[in-house]
Amino acid sequence: MDDNLLLSFNGAFDHQAELERELEPFFHALESGAGEWSPDIVKGKRRQSYSRDALWRILRQERGERSTSIGLYRKKWPVLEMSLRLMFPPLSSNLQVWIDVQPLTLFADEGGCRSFIEMVRAWAIRYPAPYASADSMADRELAGFPHFGREAEVSRRDGFDRVYAVCWLNVFGPRLVETVGRERMLTTPAYRVEELPNGSVLLVLRPTAADFASEEARVAQARVHVHLRPDLDFDTVLSALRERSAALAPVEPRFHPDLAPLLSRLPDEFAISERQRKVAELNDFRPPEPDEWLPSALPMDVESLERVQGDYGDLAESLVAALHTKVPTIHDATPESLTDLDFYFWRENFPERYTRDLVDGHTTPALGAYLGEVLVRRLGGTWVPRQKLEESQVRVGKRVWLPFLRARRYMSSRQSLLDYSLTQFFREAERHRG
Repeated sequence: MDDNLLLSFNGAFDHQAELERELEPFFHALESGAGEWSPDIVKGKRRQSYSRDALWRILRQERGERSTSIGLYRKKWPVLEMSLRLMFPPLSSNLQVWIDVQPLTLFADEGGCRSFIEMVRAWAIRYPAPYASADSMADRELAGFPHFGREAEVSRRDGFDRVYAVCWLNVFGPRLVETVGRERMLTTPAYRVEELPNGSVLLVLRPTAADFASEEARVAQARVHVHLRPDLDFDTVLSALRERSAALAPVEPRFHPDLAPLLSRLPDEFAISERQRKVAELNDFRPPEPDEWLPSALPMDVESLERVQGDYGDLAESLVAALHTKVPTIHDATPESLTDLDFYFWRENFPERYTRDLVDGHTTPALGAYLGEVLVRRLGGTWVPRQKLEESQVRVGKRVWLPFLRARRYMSSRQSLLDYSLTQFFREAERHRG
């Protein structure tokens, strides 16, 4: 659930120069500025411990006709994911950098932020960029980076051709500075505004990045944006920024108790900017009470109990065989296994991603048999088979439960995976075991 600090930088470099000499200032600035989030892994086709020798070796190994790229990472907290890509003619020569550092709270300290700023400043002087920025990943998503409501084709063509947004750290290239007006740009009411030797302007909103969503930070951000874009209305800009802060405000999970082990996993599957809203939605989610049960059993109408139970076992084993690598706990046949299956099917959007022939003809019957086997093994249930599969029952306590019927409802849609979860069905049967 942690937010990240995200830097995107796309600058120019001399493709005719010897590569090590051209990139030495880049890595010197990185090693001087990274501090706690310094990389210790460099990766091309293979991973190696970070060193200058490893960097040069991998860059040479990865060199293609038109580009070369490497990844830089950390083995432990804080997390770093960084990519460096160099483009060569006939493409435009440029140096593309993407840095993602987690957690954002690492940048609540002015000293760490100052080092980061100096690193980007050194890059912006040595490798001029038309625009570069660093900010909360979640806030960038809410701001609409990089398209800002434009068609993707238009966005790629025009780039950051006007001040669509203001981030915590910004580098405005000479062309953008002239579009705004150099004097206006240099008189921006921000924490740091510096004209660089190549005509770019480095603009930093506040001393630290982590408090971007505070009221004080939002007011400062709105003032800067309206200063750079006099056509905008301050109250309108500030209102939109406050809405973004509200969308990111932490929401305490209060999930349905039966489903908490499942629902607590879902928010991380969404973009970081959507997670708090998703937590709020899941707090309100109340699935229907399980009704796939009978107060008394339908009589068994099969000729051989042993043969039918063997068939159910084969069906359950077919599910285990199909999913054991993707859901390792499926071998255990426990309540936790059912929750893992719930999460897997939901994450994969299984009912809507795969054909109904597969879902109805294979997965659903196998799942019903597996669910019944968990009731038998973990709640002391007994099978009461029927010729019609959906009528087949498992007796637990004074009730009989219909796992195949539950499985059919469950596999109807992605939403039905939550409405008719395996986890809730088991917990309801468990409560009535006595």
